[in-house]
Amino acid sequence: MECPHIPIIKYAQFSEQLCKQSPKKRIPINVSFEPTFRCNLRCAHCYCNLPANDRKVQERELATKEVFRIFDEIAEEGCLWLLITGGEPLLRKDFLEIYTYAKKKGFLITLFTNGTLITTEIADYLVQWPPFEIEISLYGVTSETYERVTGIPGSFKRCQMGIDLLLERQLPLKLKTVVMNLNYDELWKMKEYAERLGVNFRFDTDINQRIDGSKNPANLRLSPEEVLRLDLADEKRVELWREVCEKLIRPPQSDNLFICGAGVFSCHIDPYGQMSVCMISQFQSYDLRCGSFEEGWHQAIPEFLTLKPEEDYPCGKCELISLCGQCPGWAWLENGNLEAPVEYLCRIAYLRAAEFNTKKH
Repeated sequence: MECPHIPIIKYAQFSEQLCKQSPKKRIPINVSFEPTFRCNLRCAHCYCNLPANDRKVQERELATKEVFRIFDEIAEEGCLWLLITGGEPLLRKDFLEIYTYAKKKGFLITLFTNGTLITTEIADYLVQWPPFEIEISLYGVTSETYERVTGIPGSFKRCQMGIDLLLERQLPLKLKTVVMNLNYDELWKMKEYAERLGVNFRFDTDINQRIDGSKNPANLRLSPEEVLRLDLADEKRVELWREVCEKLIRPPQSDNLFICGAGVFSCHIDPYGQMSVCMISQFQSYDLRCGSFEEGWHQAIPEFLTLKPEEDYPCGKCELISLCGQCPGWAWLENGNLEAPVEYLCRIAYLRAAEFNTKKH
């Protein structure tokens, strides 16, 4: 799946503003929740997908009533936007129960899904209880390319069927993709496909290492030069990156390791009830099975955010940090070290600065 942390451009625009907020003003407006790490696909790039029929994993997942209790508590603390992601959330047998409970709590729900498990019954149900939006990950416009990524024969056709069922019911659908060397050649065809369907389309080039320690996803990344070429090929991205360079090329305004705004207005909850500042920063967490969301949000998360470098920290002095998205979570997954720069992100940042920083031209 695509990691749904704040997209890099928005991150760069808002991170410093968020980090200047007083801790007293912290409200978890945005909460992301993974009901499961399991998935019916085997996407080559995914940071978490576990086998759909893994019983031991399934037994570890939050029970339905535990999810309800957590939803009660995040609502009490002011959550408005709820992202339900995964893994593939529709794999949960109680998915509709969880979804309905969240709707009745008044959350504005975004659902991330691969679309292959959308049925007529589920699509009809979503019409009755419509989400704010649904995002389906599309990995190609041919079965060959799509299934090269997902590893499951027939999954392309099922994804198309899911898309069609949602469109027929005029549900708020968007399409997106993670661009990698397996589907790079079909990116613009995917965009054209979405435009023909009349839905928004976005792409991301970020690919994280797996949370189980595997480094294999890194082999699928585009080169930094290819990432820059994609930036240049999209007029909106060009405009936004120039704006970022104009406003935010300067050293970080905080000496904390976290400068992105995670944990200020948002947090993440995994399938086992572990609460962290964001989806990829899972090296520290608070166990919601042993305590309340209130305690985690007001005591544990602020403590996490006070982390400071223990050694000479090059990223803390770098004026290009807003162009790369460097964070402790990335560093931990990439290097097993919270303070080690992610070389791949550094190279992209320098290329973007050279291209989009109009002050130097």
